Amino acid sequence: MQAAARGALSVQPGEMMEILVHLALHNKVFAEQARMTLAGWNEKDSAAVAADPATSKEVLGYMVSPKNLRPVTLPALLENPSVEQQSLLEVAGAGPRWVVEELLANQAARKSAALMTALQSNPRLRAQELAALKNSETSTEPTKATVSAPDAAEAAQPAASPEAAPAPESAADDSEPTDEAVVAEAITIYLQQNQSELATVAEKPFEAVVVHEGTGIEGGTGATAPAAALPAPVPAPPEAHRPPVGASGGAKRPVPLVGDRRDSTLQKIAKLDITGRIALAMRGTKEERSILIRDSTKLVAIAVLDSPKISDGEVEKFALQKNVLEAVLRTIPMRRRFMKNYTIVRNLVSNPRTPLDISLGLMKNLLIHDLKNLSGNKEVSDTVRKLALRMFKQKVEKNARE
Repeated sequence: MQAAARGALSVQPGEMMEILVHLALHNKVFAEQARMTLAGWNEKDSAAVAADPATSKEVLGYMVSPKNLRPVTLPALLENPSVEQQSLLEVAGAGPRWVVEELLANQAARKSAALMTALQSNPRLRAQELAALKNSETSTEPTKATVSAPDAAEAAQPAASPEAAPAPESAADDSEPTDEAVVAEAITIYLQQNQSELATVAEKPFEAVVVHEGTGIEGGTGATAPAAALPAPVPAPPEAHRPPVGASGGAKRPVPLVGDRRDSTLQKIAKLDITGRIALAMRGTKEERSILIRDSTKLVAIAVLDSPKISDGEVEKFALQKNVLEAVLRTIPMRRRFMKNYTIVRNLVSNPRTPLDISLGLMKNLLIHDLKNLSGNKEVSDTVRKLALRMFKQKVEKNARE
């Protein structure tokens, strides 16, 4: 059963996935390991299993579940007649942004009136796309005809149109929509739990973490931080970003929208006290969280990880970052939700900034090919490389015996 949970049995991919799903759903001892193995399973084999009508209902139900759904398997699941429609309707109504885009582009999905109706209730569907769906629904209502492929392409087009480009950051955020009452409660609980520590750093301004090359020592975290390292992350005064006034009556010079928005976000954060930054870390946008995760004040950086709005995709990127506090890399493995994501585990182990004890503890969860890659990664410590090589050889030998 241990070998099965690691996906190490010499059986066909479809049969191996069926065994893994059974362990993930029904075995308390090996469920976590089985889920980790499934999360990192070969994409080609996963897509083939998802497309096979003979695949068991239990496996298909596991694959279409929102927490297990993968971009590579969704197209196959949409076209597989054995997948229960109710499961697909749930995905259409509550799936992340990438699910919305796939459903709009997929011909099989566009032909399903039920799926398109469910998709209209998805909060990540943009206004232009919703209008296009309703228009196509109205135009086909008399005959109940399905939408053709050109119509599908036309309906999906507004998402990439120039008019949609300057949409607010929150519209493109892949994190789940969260009720404001839930966020407010999370902020209150976090502040209460850290009240004593908050009092000691209440006046500390925003400073981004700076890791000095060659030493791994964090700067910007107190009196020991070199003064030269601090100004770079801190935004300049607003006047520095204003376009110069020319002699022709003060015509404005075009400035890139993305740069302006980021500068504005940095200025906004720099003006906040620590309580304000914690609140922003909990309820802010994806862009704001990407900046606050680098805050040299631990309470603020950890608050980002405790935000009800944060997505697994964001944490995958945080797990690879070198310019965050060590406390951030220690906190990620302490959140059970994040440890169910194989990519997060792999990224933490591959990050040379991850504390050695954390890396060594997580390595047992890596698949064979990732252990091989890790053994040749010169950025991580010798200890990690050597252990990865030893574990890789052990797994290869065990597979050969079995």
